[in-house]
Amino acid sequence: MITGELKAQVDKIWNTFWTGGISNPLTVIEQFTFLLFIRRLDETQQLKEKQASITKLPIKEPIYEEKFYPFRWNRFKHLEPERMFELFTRPSIEGMTVFDHMKTLGEEGGVFGEFMKGATFMIGTPRLLDQVVQMMDAIEMHDRDTKGDLYEYMLSKIASAGENGQFRTPRHIIQMMVEMMAPKKDDTICDPSCGTAGFLVAAGEYIHNHHKDWFSEKAFRAHYDKNMFTGVEFDSTMIRIGAMNLQLHGIKNPHLVPKDALSESNADMRDRFSLILANPPFTGSLDYDAVESSILKTVKTKKTELLFLGLMLRMLKTGGRAAVIVPQGVQFGSSTAHKAIRRELVEKQKLDAVISMPSGVFKPYAGVSTAILIFTKTNSGGTDHVWFYDMHHDGYSLDDKRSEVKENDIPDLLERWAKLKAEMDRARTERSFMVPIEEIKANDWDLSVNRYKEVEYEEVEFESPSALIRQIEDIDNNRSELLKTLKTMLE
Repeated sequence: MITGELKAQVDKIWNTFWTGGISNPLTVIEQFTFLLFIRRLDETQQLKEKQASITKLPIKEPIYEEKFYPFRWNRFKHLEPERMFELFTRPSIEGMTVFDHMKTLGEEGGVFGEFMKGATFMIGTPRLLDQVVQMMDAIEMHDRDTKGDLYEYMLSKIASAGENGQFRTPRHIIQMMVEMMAPKKDDTICDPSCGTAGFLVAAGEYIHNHHKDWFSEKAFRAHYDKNMFTGVEFDSTMIRIGAMNLQLHGIKNPHLVPKDALSESNADMRDRFSLILANPPFTGSLDYDAVESSILKTVKTKKTELLFLGLMLRMLKTGGRAAVIVPQGVQFGSSTAHKAIRRELVEKQKLDAVISMPSGVFKPYAGVSTAILIFTKTNSGGTDHVWFYDMHHDGYSLDDKRSEVKENDIPDLLERWAKLKAEMDRARTERSFMVPIEEIKANDWDLSVNRYKEVEYEEVEFESPSALIRQIEDIDNNRSELLKTLKTMLE
């Protein structure tokens, strides 16, 4: 859990970037990430050197050759600001800078190092570089939890990321969805629009928190490090940030795919994953010729939110399950494509749950109303009843401030989800209830909670107009008496 001291240190770094002229939140995080990566490279080299000293053997696969030692964090951090800045901006060793050298490491730098092509150093002054390096050096982050918490807190400060279409899913909503899906030991988990990799990180943290004993098995550790997590993301900045997020949370070699999941062929990902967790973009549209043809066979549309549902059905293996955030228009849209994807989920697959969320969940980015669809790929139907939950509160105010409040339906939702058999007996007037497939079919596959929820009306009796008039007269007489008393006291 992040401490007040760690928050204060990150806040200070953030403010230093801003006062130093770097005000774009994503740029701040990316530059912070580059420096963090360089620090971690040197820490890894130091560990290799200690091991070599103990074993009296040469360093195995050194990150830094001796000629590049000036590029190491523990060397340049002691230099004068101007000299440090020169190492980052003026080629000095084999025509390279510290930043150039970092970009040559590739796989040696882990999954993050694989996506350094196109990375740009944007810290513009010696003073700013020195300030940030010294503040980062003062942060103790030796364990996985501290590193992960630090980076998560940094990511939470993306206050205007929605300007370029990157809406960061609230962490507590991600955790709720992961708790509901309860990742299994042999799961292969994918987010086809992974952004900063929040869903993949949360799935990894769930396993650490609930199944620590799994890590004692060599086979599981290998699966966790290399095969369990896959993220697809076309934005080069976001995939670098996501790669660092995963590495700092102890996921060493996730499979990250730098391409547009909708537009490019993903034949190698067909029928591959057992669990998909996602919040795909749902504000845009694509031309038919920009969409991979096999997706259009499931749902012919230009709307990205529907196309991603079609993509996920193709990516899931039979028996695979998904939890996906969609705009509420998906639940009741009247277009042929809207109806087709809902019918696909209900009739040909197994739709397990529809969770309606309050419209303020994504503020300050957007006020759009959203829902979570949970389904299982069967290709043979299986929907009997669908569980609906009408969430009113998520533990935060539903305005732009999103301050923490007492009202929170998430604990109740998780408790009810864990006891679905008991939900069959709930009345339609309650927060959650079951709806049979026949009724959904009769309503043109509509998945709106309000279509099936029943409202109890309580009779309210009002006093008669004559009684209200008498009350007003009594108040008026009382006021007159008080006014007379006051006048007498003043005479």
